[in-house]
Amino acid sequence: MKKLFKPQILTALAGCGLIVYLLFLKPFVGVADNGDFLRMMNTVGLNYYDAAESYADRFFSFSHSEFAYDNLFRGFYPSSQILLILVPRLLAGLFHGSYFDIRVLGAVYALLLLAATWLIVKIGTRSSYITGILLGAAILFVFYDIGYLAYFNSLFGEPVSMVFMLLTFALGLRLVLQEHPTGKGMTLFFVAVLFLVCSKIQNAPVGLAFALIFLRIAALKGESKWRKLALRFAVAVALVSIIIYVAAPKELKHINLYQTVFFGILNESPDVKGDLRDLGLPERLEVLAGTNYFQTDTAIKQDDPSLTPDFYDRVSHKDVLFFYLKHPGRLIDNMKYAAENSMAIRPYYLGSYEKSEGKPAGAIAMTYSGWSEFKNSRLPDSLGFLIIFYLVYYAGVLFQYFRTRETSGRIAGELMMLLGLIGLFSFMVPILGDGRADIGKHLFMFNVCFDMMAVAMFGWIVHLLAGLWNNASGRKRRY
Repeated sequence: MKKLFKPQILTALAGCGLIVYLLFLKPFVGVADNGDFLRMMNTVGLNYYDAAESYADRFFSFSHSEFAYDNLFRGFYPSSQILLILVPRLLAGLFHGSYFDIRVLGAVYALLLLAATWLIVKIGTRSSYITGILLGAAILFVFYDIGYLAYFNSLFGEPVSMVFMLLTFALGLRLVLQEHPTGKGMTLFFVAVLFLVCSKIQNAPVGLAFALIFLRIAALKGESKWRKLALRFAVAVALVSIIIYVAAPKELKHINLYQTVFFGILNESPDVKGDLRDLGLPERLEVLAGTNYFQTDTAIKQDDPSLTPDFYDRVSHKDVLFFYLKHPGRLIDNMKYAAENSMAIRPYYLGSYEKSEGKPAGAIAMTYSGWSEFKNSRLPDSLGFLIIFYLVYYAGVLFQYFRTRETSGRIAGELMMLLGLIGLFSFMVPILGDGRADIGKHLFMFNVCFDMMAVAMFGWIVHLLAGLWNNASGRKRRY
């Protein structure tokens, strides 16, 4: 009976209850499709269930729990999400051949989130029981918010990034803080890193940083052939990161470049022609300034053959980076714009409910949304606030890092530093890679990192206070 009161078990049971209540009971809650579902549906053999459904009902306004089965690999979008969908899709087809229920996929994400929660709280409990309990409560409040969980009942890639960010850091900290780290533990960490790195193309460069972490892990005293295994994993992660980035579909690269230049750099530009000259592009393209790739009323169509030699073949993301280095003020303006949209966990223009629920088009589920609504309406959405937040976080991490002498503690600190760097990377990538297009949704990974940093700071403060309390209690008992 005593085992049931362990913080990690209590937290996991409470998390399971929240998931069942929010995702698997009526009314159905998910996230409406904005058009992104199709690339994954084409890959894993799914289609829209109602072929006669209107555009207004299919996109933006209503979520969907049922999807029709279709042929596999009608297209291909490289992502680790394929495995997470394909396996339950194939198994579900054996037992329920009429349609695929998206809640089967939601259950997969739920199990991964529960596993990450259990691991993180168990690590926190090593400090003290109260630390484990309060850390578990913080995780339940933040990461079980409907703003996050609603994504589980959808075909978006966001939940893959979220659950594997949590799992990666949980498994990484568990590995480096073990007295006798094992090859099995390192392999689990490696698998989590791969799923994270391959979840979205924009996450691919993160793998290079994790390759460095594996090189650091090689310094630990583990089982036989420990160092060799760590080096192999470091090389493998780096290679996979490069392959994923290089193998990105050409069409997707074109979309991102268009958005970055015309809906980013040239959007509200004070000197459109001058910017085009700096980018090495013809001035005739000024008519596209402020447009996005999916508009139908542009002066030059996005797939016009003349854009290939005049734009797509002339510019790259390297040119974009150099442009911003030459015009830092413009970069800061776009960073301010991103900061203004950085505190929304979910896109509020995508409805949560199925049409059959009788809710208004675009209605958003608000049950258990305390954290997401607090962030969106109460936290400052300014670049200055984010800078202060980062300075406070790194002050705490570096303070702890330089106090620690053990190699394992140092590597744990480096992991926590990497968390902040991934957040910074996730903040900058939408600016450099997609302009201002749907930037709130593209900052999802930044939100995950921000929230992990906030929970980590909370857990560290609780740990310090619990230590002070125990020391004070010990002194009182002695006297």
